[in-house]
Amino acid sequence: MEYQPRLVDVELRDRLQAVGAVLLRGPKACGKTETARQQANSEIQIDDSPLVLTAMASDPTYLLQGATPRLIDEWQEQLPLWNTVRHEVDRRQGKGQFILTGSSTPRDDALTHLHSGVGRFGVVDVRTMTWFERDWSTGDVSLAELLAGGEASSAASDIDLPAVAAKLAVGGWPGNLGLSERHALEANRDYLELLVTQDMRRAAGARLDPGRVRRVLQSLSRNVSAECEISTIAADAGGADGPLSRNTVAEYLEALRLLMVTEDLTAWSAHIRSRARLRKSPKRHFADPSLACSALGLTPDRLLKDLGFLGLLFESQAVHDLRCYAQLSNGHLSHYRDSNGLEADAVLEQADGSWAAFEVKLGFGAVQAGASSLLAFAANIDRSKTGPPLALVVITGSGFAHRRPDGVYVVPLDRLRA
Repeated sequence: MEYQPRLVDVELRDRLQAVGAVLLRGPKACGKTETARQQANSEIQIDDSPLVLTAMASDPTYLLQGATPRLIDEWQEQLPLWNTVRHEVDRRQGKGQFILTGSSTPRDDALTHLHSGVGRFGVVDVRTMTWFERDWSTGDVSLAELLAGGEASSAASDIDLPAVAAKLAVGGWPGNLGLSERHALEANRDYLELLVTQDMRRAAGARLDPGRVRRVLQSLSRNVSAECEISTIAADAGGADGPLSRNTVAEYLEALRLLMVTEDLTAWSAHIRSRARLRKSPKRHFADPSLACSALGLTPDRLLKDLGFLGLLFESQAVHDLRCYAQLSNGHLSHYRDSNGLEADAVLEQADGSWAAFEVKLGFGAVQAGASSLLAFAANIDRSKTGPPLALVVITGSGFAHRRPDGVYVVPLDRLRA
């Protein structure tokens, strides 16, 4: 299948001009290797080459020989390669020598003898495809232009709830491009099964119980886009013998994080005017909302029978896409909630400290509630310390893009781009 251009293509090209090696980091099957191949001139697959073990025992630099940039796929299968690449970058004194890809993050104890790579390595996060990358968004409205004070305008979205449900269930996996809905859903179920029975066992060790992992994944799925403590997951995922132990759940959550299957949204540490207490719990999100559908066995038709849950999945998709778009300008996403009930589903903070806030509403009829919530939230922020918001935006599942008289932007997700 022809390569579908990705947002990270430009970022990877830019980083290769600035550092000796670039690490592409992201969950399995998000498209890292194919993205790297568009700019690599040679490659070696560390998990699938008979030469690797022999070279690692004698001369690891042999694996680095080839036209540059050289792709080293699944580098983490041989952790000493990190230092080998670092030394080779120092020796060559050139930019754009290597692209490393990996679908898991080594545990901290495995990194003890590895140099940080500062000054030699750049890091580019690769996620599953956004709606814009999947051609599910027209891209009429640019997030970057909104943050610069631009206007928002588009024709009315022609997407309906069944189409939203189908897109959320299929997800942004590059491997699903060109597949029928039924085949894409089957591929997602296979992905989850291999995650439970193979990848998690490698990440969490022999003590892993696949049945418990499935229940933890189901609990995370039921709590997608919500603050959910480990104790809640332990109780929810427990079987007939009662709640799982906190340590077991924490171990499984850590393994999912290392595999980059989950990407929680941390709380924003803001300066506020009131005496309200800031909530510090993260919101739970998967690398792609379709994983929640697979874990719970939900088809698009079944999603339509629970519009509340469909709204939470849609929020997770909006957060996913905002993360991808914000990454291009080194932006960071978090969420806000305080003890007075003021909240923002997402807060985008730029490298210079400037910020914007977002509420996500599946139905266009909920725009007023979302705008009111954003305005109340923004009024409680101490602007003498944070400055005014660059934009307040309600992201919807339908309607048309516009700027309200109160200054709040309204943008359907299928009209948004970076």
